[in-house]
Amino acid sequence: MGLVSPLPAPPVAAAPGPDETWDLDGGWAWVYYGAGNGGLVRPLVLSDGFDSGPSLLDHIWDGWNGQGFPFFSELLARGRSLVIIGYAERSASILDNAEVAIEAILKTIRNQPDRNGGLVVGGYSMGGLITRYALAKMEFEGEDHQTATYFSYDTPHGGAWIPISVQAFAHYSKELNSAFSDQVNSPAARQMLWRHIETVEGKPAEDPLRTEFLAELRRVGSWPSRPRKIGVANGAGNGTGNQDVPGDAALRCTDVLFDNTALYIQASSAHQLVAELRSILLVSKDVYTDGFPEGDGAPGGQLSTFKLIADALNQAVNGNTELFYPDTCFIPTVSAVAIRDIGTNDGLYTNVDNLPPSESELDEFQCASTNEGHIHMTPEHGKWLLERLSA
Repeated sequence: MGLVSPLPAPPVAAAPGPDETWDLDGGWAWVYYGAGNGGLVRPLVLSDGFDSGPSLLDHIWDGWNGQGFPFFSELLARGRSLVIIGYAERSASILDNAEVAIEAILKTIRNQPDRNGGLVVGGYSMGGLITRYALAKMEFEGEDHQTATYFSYDTPHGGAWIPISVQAFAHYSKELNSAFSDQVNSPAARQMLWRHIETVEGKPAEDPLRTEFLAELRRVGSWPSRPRKIGVANGAGNGTGNQDVPGDAALRCTDVLFDNTALYIQASSAHQLVAELRSILLVSKDVYTDGFPEGDGAPGGQLSTFKLIADALNQAVNGNTELFYPDTCFIPTVSAVAIRDIGTNDGLYTNVDNLPPSESELDEFQCASTNEGHIHMTPEHGKWLLERLSA
């Protein structure tokens, strides 16, 4: 279990067997031929995103084909091939997993019967960052990636958000369950998160691994310059958040083991209390932030982060945790469409729909009508992507 997902549930739509499986150094590629084809034709190369442990093909397929919209089935029915990149460790460094993506892209190029370019390459969540960096690095090093379109799907181009209250609780309770803390402190999380704390005593700051990653991204040009760049945000574009009320308690535990532990919705005040951490087994700790933006309630792709914490506590301490706000923003809309800084309320709550699209670093993007679950594939987004891939 981690902060991004609970223990995997059986998928609704298990993946069919791939036509090919490529073993890569640090991962795999699962290859599906389009309808009527005996090989790779007009391939779409899709990168898995962030979580703990190895990529799970059934869960990738379920998320993109078995829930809101059958994107993979629609893509294959149109005669396009699909190459899904998975990783041996999804929480490894973005730079390391980018090497896996580069290997998959090069193998896709070599295995096309008609090598006339025109690849579509991208990913969801962190997968969009992995492929963004991979393509930019290939261009910087003079390697032909033959990619006509790059796409990202709820990708944290401007950073991801996990509440400091939640990060603090993850580290506070590490002796009882290390999974939350380990995921927060993984290389990929440190690189993605706008602000991070390594221990419950830590001061929220940009992690050195993020600083290094951003410098490396700039070194290779920040973005691939040759492909058309498109993106999707699971967050609303109208500046409306998720109704989390800054300063309110998100959850409160009254069981003896964690009695009076409470996590609060981020507010932007100076010396703002975000967590009261209490346990009969541990030293009490209050956690504060200073002038943080109100990211928990921002428009963006949502995770049920507070619910995951409450469920874990209820499982451990006999159901005595009250949950008041289940969801938090994970990928702010403005981050997913690369249009504003997420470090201020003005940036986070920007009405993107009212801005000229040219302000984005992407060539074209689509925001959701309302705030949705992170990386949720909807008919609205699936049809929009397919139309642009057919253009």
